[in-house]
Amino acid sequence: MPNDLGKSEWRRQFDAAALRDADFETMSGVPLEPLYAPSELPESIGWPGAYPYTRGPYASMYRTRLWTMRLFAGFGTAEDTNQRFKDLIAHGGNGLSVAFDLPTLMGRDSDDPRSEGEVGKCGVAVDSLADAKDLFAGIDLGAITTSMTINSPAPMLLAMYIAAAEEGGTPRVALGGTLQNDILKEYQAQKEYVYPPRPSMRLVTDVIRFTAVEMPKYHPVSVSGYHIREAGSTAAQELAFTVANGFAYVESAMAAGMGVDEFAPTLSFFFNAHIDFFEEIAKYRAARRIWARWLRDRYGARDPRSMQLRFHTQTAGVSLTAQQPEVNIVRTAIEALAGVLGGTQSLHTNSMDEVLALPSEKAARIALRTQQVIAHETGVPSVADPLGGSWYVEELTDRMEAMAEEIFARIEEIGEGSMLEGCVRGVEENYFQGEIAQSAYDFERKVASRRRIVVGVNDFTDGNAEDDLAVLSIGPEVEKRQLDRIAEVKASRSAPSVAAALAELGEAAADPTRNVMPPILEATRAYATVGEMIDCLAEVFGRWAESPVI
Repeated sequence: MPNDLGKSEWRRQFDAAALRDADFETMSGVPLEPLYAPSELPESIGWPGAYPYTRGPYASMYRTRLWTMRLFAGFGTAEDTNQRFKDLIAHGGNGLSVAFDLPTLMGRDSDDPRSEGEVGKCGVAVDSLADAKDLFAGIDLGAITTSMTINSPAPMLLAMYIAAAEEGGTPRVALGGTLQNDILKEYQAQKEYVYPPRPSMRLVTDVIRFTAVEMPKYHPVSVSGYHIREAGSTAAQELAFTVANGFAYVESAMAAGMGVDEFAPTLSFFFNAHIDFFEEIAKYRAARRIWARWLRDRYGARDPRSMQLRFHTQTAGVSLTAQQPEVNIVRTAIEALAGVLGGTQSLHTNSMDEVLALPSEKAARIALRTQQVIAHETGVPSVADPLGGSWYVEELTDRMEAMAEEIFARIEEIGEGSMLEGCVRGVEENYFQGEIAQSAYDFERKVASRRRIVVGVNDFTDGNAEDDLAVLSIGPEVEKRQLDRIAEVKASRSAPSVAAALAELGEAAADPTRNVMPPILEATRAYATVGEMIDCLAEVFGRWAESPVI
């Protein structure tokens, strides 16, 4: 156990936070110290809860509080998903994560002709405040945090969440949770964008400014590497592109007049947990170190919370296979363990059947039980950063950091010294898209040539014909119910109130000095739909069409 004065900050935080009377030991009765390290540590490694946070953002890590077990759920109508949420909470889930259907993700209403056949299929359909109220009915939003995976329509869904909570008796100041609201990675990877990059960045910044004043417990952006990795990037690219996007949001908010310590503590991150176990752990440790150094040295942060990169992790959907889907339980467990050993603050474990359909109730429960086994049976949470000091892990961490810095240099070159401009121009010039596409191609070539083995796909295929999972099916009656719902809302609301609210929203969008969140809230309370608000802003901002990657 280290005992020199160099660990004083870690010791101070640990003494203030830890359960001193807790009994931590192995199954054989070996008592466990909260941290293992030599008396002297290189500054690049440091101590948990102290700069540069390589070993974790908190001194006590999971001894005092486990990560949030956040299950991603959403299908059919809001009422359908509400029942799934309640089931997950009843079985031990302590955080909600909303999956929206494709029309909602694209900012289209369920009655839009382009939505036909997709309503409620890959997530829950949310068209108006009425749906948001149904989605969270009977759930204490002041007692549970909610993550919403939404980007172009993020301001609208945040407004609906606030309005639903306030009508249910929970003030916005008490709301905790996370809005993804990471538009840069949409252009880079997931492609659920509406407006051109520059006005889209304004919307992200408006949300940051709004929540900094109105919702101090809320995370207005979850800078997401998950979809970058799912699109085919390497771990190093996921790390670099994601953290660079985070720097771009910092520069955008500072350009809007905010001090870095006013908003940086509320920024969060969202990383993939892929199947290369040690590389993933090194990726998380390098991300914390890079963020701390850049926030302190480049952006002038002084609040330690601004330098503490906190992140959510989701196991890799792209690693799952339709062949022998039960094997996906094994993949998910390994990936989840990497997330925990890497120091995640919340975790979503994919269900074995997600490659085939939306998760069944049984598969979702097994995914949750996977986290609970790691938390309560393995002993892994008893010690902060248990792999810290491993020659292999520390070398990988250094290598991941160096590779990321090389990519940052390229982005800064594109932006002529500005990360914000580099990220925006990088999208406009297809830099990110081209790099991800090339990495995806390289990986597929390795699988095709069997230089990379994927169990059940290009080797160990015996048993592939035996797959017989009962998967969740979303029938056409779901779309019919949602169409009836939106028709009912439109028939019962005040059309003049909606028109007036949308006109005010358009005026606010045309004035770059105004924040669009207040008029979006007013339009939401008037029961304007997601699609109507999106179209209103599109009249001011225009719509984005990506040029082909060559």
